[in-house]
Amino acid sequence: MDWLLIGILCIAIVVVAVLRGLQALRHTRDTERGSLPGKGYHTIEANYFSGGGGGGHASSFKVPRDPQEYARTFIPKDKTK
Repeated sequence: MDWLLIGILCIAIVVVAVLRGLQALRHTRDTERGSLPGKGYHTIEANYFSGGGGGGHASSFKVPRDPQEYARTFIPKDKTK
């Protein structure tokens, strides 16, 4: 094999990957992620179905909108100060 051709193809693949990454970053630059803090809860549904004759799993979770309450959920109940 011609090592020069392999090297050129590798460099071309890296250049295309970097350009595609920059395009994706530019496309999502002004979009907001997450949600505004507030009162109440978000309901998140997690569903998995294996298809065919098999079963699956469906559940939902309540996540608080308040950042402080959300952070308190990660502190153990028996935490001493």
